Amino acid sequence: MPKRLYSCTPSRLNTWLDCPRRYRFTYLDRPAPKRGHSWAHNSLGASVHNALAAWWREPYDRRTPVMAALLVTKGWITEGYRDPEQSALWLGRARAMVTDYTGTLDPSDEPVGVERTVATRTPVIAVSGRVDRIDRRGDELVIVDYKTGRRPLTEDDARSSLALAIYAVASSRVLHRPCHRVELHHLPTASVAVWEHTDASLRRHIGRAEDMAVEASEADERYRAWRADAVKHRPRPKTAPAAPAEPEARQAASPTESAIRTAFAPSPPGTGQVSVPPEIDKTFPPRPGPICPWCDYRDHCPEGQAAGPAARPWDGVVDSPGPAEADTGA
Repeated sequence: MPKRLYSCTPSRLNTWLDCPRRYRFTYLDRPAPKRGHSWAHNSLGASVHNALAAWWREPYDRRTPVMAALLVTKGWITEGYRDPEQSALWLGRARAMVTDYTGTLDPSDEPVGVERTVATRTPVIAVSGRVDRIDRRGDELVIVDYKTGRRPLTEDDARSSLALAIYAVASSRVLHRPCHRVELHHLPTASVAVWEHTDASLRRHIGRAEDMAVEASEADERYRAWRADAVKHRPRPKTAPAAPAEPEARQAASPTESAIRTAFAPSPPGTGQVSVPPEIDKTFPPRPGPICPWCDYRDHCPEGQAAGPAARPWDGVVDSPGPAEADTGA
């Protein structure tokens, strides 16, 4: 039988690359561990993305900067901010961002796609993702990705982005037009980081994605094989308690039985976390680093806790160290 394609998104691949443990928590453990609090920078990013998508869906004569600001207000997400005053401050800044940005756009230049899902496959992966905007310029398509993080973006950010390269390949195959140019539109600085891919550079990115997929797929298969075995041998409740065995007849549980009992033992209240045996845990090692204070699963990861103090929900929108970019699914 041919090997099943690894179904993924750019986000799933990048999660595996960043931290296999977070990957396991996100995509494999069921029930998944309880996530942490909401983040203000995610709320900001989602609010701006949603407003820009809605702006393009308005009739042509209503695509004005004023309408863009109204759409931000209408869809403003308040989660993660320190207090109503901070939320109101960033609402004003977000309105200014989209007002200035849409003032540079031609409302009659209809995009090929807005929040468009594209997909493609190779002999190894079946990958899909949602693109903020796809433009047509001449005979080619252009990938446009909105960014709202504090850090200004560079040409290297556009060049090295796995997601943008995958979107370019997938858009070309779905819409039957060539696509090599990718753009990061950074609203806080009103700047655009551009990279013009070649066919060779796009192939290299797809090759990277396939290499990551092979690693993640092998780890997935080990996890699922363990899980299936654990379910198969899960102790079932008895209708009546069995008579206690004589001391000399009792035997110690085998390592496999111990792992199964551990996996299905009651979790600590409110966590929903799955316990895995050491050999499975080693397959998904943590990769402690600067992002650990911002991880949604930090409470379940001792190594992540040791990497640094937890970030506050609003630290990503104030002048303090924070993530380079809000993770809004863009």
